[in-house]
Amino acid sequence: MASGKEVDQFSGTETTGHEWDGIKELNTPLPRWWLWTWYACIIWAVGYWVLMPAWPLVSSYTKGVLGHSQRAAVAESIAQARQAQSGYVQRILDASLDEIESDSTLLEFALAGGRSAFAVNCSQCHGLGASGSPGYPNLNDDDWVWGGKLGEIDQSIRFGIRSDHDEARVGDMPAFLRDGILEQVQVEDVAAYVLSLSGTVEDAEAVARGAEVFAEQCVACHQEDGVGSRELGAPNLVDGIWLYGSDKATVSRTIADGRAGVMPAWVDRLDAATIKQLAIYVHTLGGGE
Repeated sequence: MASGKEVDQFSGTETTGHEWDGIKELNTPLPRWWLWTWYACIIWAVGYWVLMPAWPLVSSYTKGVLGHSQRAAVAESIAQARQAQSGYVQRILDASLDEIESDSTLLEFALAGGRSAFAVNCSQCHGLGASGSPGYPNLNDDDWVWGGKLGEIDQSIRFGIRSDHDEARVGDMPAFLRDGILEQVQVEDVAAYVLSLSGTVEDAEAVARGAEVFAEQCVACHQEDGVGSRELGAPNLVDGIWLYGSDKATVSRTIADGRAGVMPAWVDRLDAATIKQLAIYVHTLGGGE
């Protein structure tokens, strides 16, 4: 009695009985090893659903027989790390900034903590390598508007620049054109003079005119020789290092519209030990005084 099964005459393989436009589907079974692997995965998945957190619910999730929580594991790991670091953190809190830098063990710990805190909180503006960008100071060089000593850096981090903290450093650059103090031609002349201070060749007549305006309007903050004043937050104009750019258009815009960049106050955002570590880290980048 015929089985009713059809065998393809070319391949010798049994067909499924399905046919499309004269093309017959061959019944080629999956390899045994593949099927057993598939079955094993199904069994594993069912076991995982039972033992581990797996299914989301309306307001929670299935906890699993084992009650494992990756969040709890991470929290425990963090707690253990903090406990291990607590002795060093307390020593950081008790020591002065100079004492920390003079103690090789504390310095190593402070640099590691400061580097991590900088990457999380400061690199967005100053860059991961602290080289800055237009409007955000390069912390690797030795040009400091408010001073590069340890205590000065610490104060800047704690209270910020033009932040909303009562003890923030504040230095205002007037908008000479916008506020009607100078006219556009005077702004251009002062820009020419300022650029000449750092060795940039400008039109001699414009420089001479700009020098007169500078003497009347700018020396109170930037001093007669243009070296600036850290007490007032007035940048040094003769060293060739520029926060916003050294082209004439940018310098003219600074004079015309003023600058008022903001550095946040971290005293209410970071703990005292972290701020100390940040100050140490920034101070040792290469430009600290």
